[in-house]
Amino acid sequence: MGKYVIKRILLAVLTAFIVLSLTFILVKLLPPEKSVGNAVTRQAYYDNQVSLGYMISSRFEIAGLELVDFVTAKNGTRTYYYEVPVMEQYFNWISNILFHWEWGYSQILEPNVSATVIIGERLVTSMKINIVSVLVSVPIGILLGIWAALKKNTLTDHIISTSVMILISLPSFVIITFLMLLLCYNSHVLPTQWPNPTDPIGEKILGYILPVFCLSLGSICGYCRFVRAELCDVMASDYLLLARTKGLTRKQAIFRHALKNAMVPIFPSILAEFIGILGGSMILENLYGIPGIGSLFVKSLTAKDYNILFVDLAIFTTLGLLAGVVLDLSYGFIDPRIRMGAKK
Repeated sequence: MGKYVIKRILLAVLTAFIVLSLTFILVKLLPPEKSVGNAVTRQAYYDNQVSLGYMISSRFEIAGLELVDFVTAKNGTRTYYYEVPVMEQYFNWISNILFHWEWGYSQILEPNVSATVIIGERLVTSMKINIVSVLVSVPIGILLGIWAALKKNTLTDHIISTSVMILISLPSFVIITFLMLLLCYNSHVLPTQWPNPTDPIGEKILGYILPVFCLSLGSICGYCRFVRAELCDVMASDYLLLARTKGLTRKQAIFRHALKNAMVPIFPSILAEFIGILGGSMILENLYGIPGIGSLFVKSLTAKDYNILFVDLAIFTTLGLLAGVVLDLSYGFIDPRIRMGAKK
């Protein structure tokens, strides 16, 4: 099991390195954008790029390099800024991360602010919303799935299953758009957008209702279907029939044996989803004005703020790979029978 864990982690690290390397090269191949602001702000950003090894500055024009911009000082002298070759930027990028943990600076959204600082501020908001949505969706989804399985082929089961199929087919942005129109703009029950930090605590609590509900809805439906299918399969197994013949009541057989075995494939998916959804929802955050990393991705892509865009992509890639690793490894820790490399 130890060898499998090390192998799986190393494979995830290698995959992340390849994906991030390709992403960096492709982003740097895009046409360079000029920095915004006055001459002082622009020069400060370009000087940061020079210090990171992504640009070079010169008082004279250089042939053969791509000119990004030039800054004219008050005395009339010009400083020209050129991009260095992409592969040279790539090796400088690796060096900056390994030795300085420096991922670059914002170019347009928040000029000259470190990309990691901007991401860190936004990540906290996304984590708060998604942690609450997990705490809501997991118990509700599991309980609905158990209820549907225990009432299999009855009216209750048909109502739950049909509702789940309808709701899981609707995209989250359609649901939040409809609810915003109904509850925010028409009836004014909930805030029309994410509350500001200075708003009262009651307003902040109301601001969580709509995004948490929309994020939880898909997970609730998924858990309900999964739990119902697993529990129905376990309840039809031979060992559960044997437990009933030995004198256990239906309730005892379900809670002592069926639920315990049905939860084995479900708990790893909860861990993986908890990690995966920390990235937030790009469309949902953008629609409701939530200052998370999901909406930041859309803004950086629209504004062509490449450094922020790259760090955001790195976050999503890392979270996706981490969720996959946790999902694979958790099976062995939860159920010793399926541990890789275990002694017979």
